[in-house]
Amino acid sequence: CSSSSSSLNTMANQTVKGAIAVHGKDPQLLMEKIIRERIRDCSYWKENCFALTAESVIEKAVELDHIGGVYSNLIKPTPFICLVLKLLQIQPDKDIVIEYIKNKDFKYLRALGMMYLRLIGDSLECYHHLEEQLNDFRKLRYKTREGNMKLTYVDEFADSLLRDERVCDIALPRIAGRYQLELNDQLEPRRSKLEDDSDFEEALGVEADKVDQEKQEAKALLGGDDDEPEDGEEMGEKEDDGRSGRKSDDDDEENDDAYSDDDRRRRKEDRVRDRHRDDHEDATRRKRRHGDSRSRSRS
Repeated sequence: CSSSSSSLNTMANQTVKGAIAVHGKDPQLLMEKIIRERIRDCSYWKENCFALTAESVIEKAVELDHIGGVYSNLIKPTPFICLVLKLLQIQPDKDIVIEYIKNKDFKYLRALGMMYLRLIGDSLECYHHLEEQLNDFRKLRYKTREGNMKLTYVDEFADSLLRDERVCDIALPRIAGRYQLELNDQLEPRRSKLEDDSDFEEALGVEADKVDQEKQEAKALLGGDDDEPEDGEEMGEKEDDGRSGRKSDDDDEENDDAYSDDDRRRRKEDRVRDRHRDDHEDATRRKRRHGDSRSRSRS
């Protein structure tokens, strides 16, 4: 009787027949052995993950109220990571997983699809579908290794999937850097929606005006010299220099044919590096906005 039950458990934990190898191995092997064993021994896996399909997984994902990997000294798995292993076992079509991600009603279903796509997708697929979620600012609950809950966001989770080596206690497969993909013309430069956010730009302008006004009041109290240039004028000159620099970059793109192949590649690397610096500044602004929204919610 024990042998029959063990054989049944072995069959229930096997990867679906006809599954395609991912990164040269069985999909379930993308997760470490100790975590796989803990998942298969937990009650959630035995009670809720048996005989699940790509459609019935949606019902379980909708019931989730947090994400995470394993917790406590006993390495207990969260329901989220159990469903990730189940997706690796049944290997649904990528079109179905993309629909998980595009779903706007259930954020934990989106997070589940993002995690699975990051494990099995190639570099272009990961950047294309995960970067779209950088504009999703909804809150997620994350269970830490100590078993406590902390607050995170969908865009932060997507950013960690693209940048970090481990997420939810799973070692992520390596993907090519965006910098290299842009150099090879495989990926278009990312344009942040902050560039089109008129409210954000207006807020920055109001804040800059307040700073200038405070500086002028302080200067008047200290009896500053009127002949000294104001900071606004210096900033205007710097902005003019920046605009001229951008204009020269555009001129360089038009005159690339006049240079050798090495020079054109070097100039292209410089332009891509500048774009990445701008992306880093956009990410910093986005985190500041999260911090402001958290402080307002607490108050």
